[in-house]
Amino acid sequence: MSFGDEYGGGSGRGRGGTGRTRTRTHSGDEAVDEYGDGFGDPHRRPPRTTRSLVTVVGVVVLLIAAIAFANRSGDGDGGTAKAPREGGAAPTAATGTKPVTGKNGTIPSGFAQDEQGAQSAAANYAVALVSAGIIKPQERPEILRRVFVPSRVKSLEADFDKAYSPQFLAKLGLDADGNAAPGMTYVSRAAPMGTKIVELDSRAATVEVWCTGVFGTAGVSSTNPVTSDWFTMTIKLLWSDGDWKVESFSQKEGPAPVSADRTASNADEIAAAVEEFGGFTYAR
Repeated sequence: MSFGDEYGGGSGRGRGGTGRTRTRTHSGDEAVDEYGDGFGDPHRRPPRTTRSLVTVVGVVVLLIAAIAFANRSGDGDGGTAKAPREGGAAPTAATGTKPVTGKNGTIPSGFAQDEQGAQSAAANYAVALVSAGIIKPQERPEILRRVFVPSRVKSLEADFDKAYSPQFLAKLGLDADGNAAPGMTYVSRAAPMGTKIVELDSRAATVEVWCTGVFGTAGVSSTNPVTSDWFTMTIKLLWSDGDWKVESFSQKEGPAPVSADRTASNADEIAAAVEEFGGFTYAR
């Protein structure tokens, strides 16, 4: 999802290692809300017209503006000193350690107060922060409460409410409750590809999460078709009440590989995939 701009202020990059993300299946029936992917179709995707490209770019710009506004009050450092991480690249292999001790609803919780715990927390929170649920006013307050430090929740609720106004949702083809029109399915899923520690101490961490995902509205007459994207989220965490919680976050495009020449799935297949394929708990 191409949000591009920063949401919570930039962070100085220190030395860190790239890590490949290991996954564990989510034990609940409900998937962690994020992006899905397409699965084959007997018909080849037709070339995009200029009009369709303009429509997609317009929606992306709206999303950038909305989320940047929602997180504008973060100052990016929270008054906590964070020393740059020293040393060479971290191993890319999974550690084999269970990522969390429990769940807070559908969002994992109980991360360890160490480097691995911070990376696992950042990966799972990245999924939640660009989920379909964050757009819905009935679900958003609970997601914010589970993901952010308590001191940020109240102000973020007001900011997200303003950002995801009924007028904004209408531009995405959604109603005031964040639901797609009958026969349509709104899609927003991310899959972390890896994590990297930028800064870390016992009380705070800055983690980059490299993600891929898909977003848009699946439906025959959709003006916001489901498209794929690659992006990197920078998530600043604080140790709060025995767990890692988000203080602020930002997002930028890429790194993106060369796109494969694949046949696009139809709207029904995309919608069915979102309903049938569950999410994961992500671990370093």
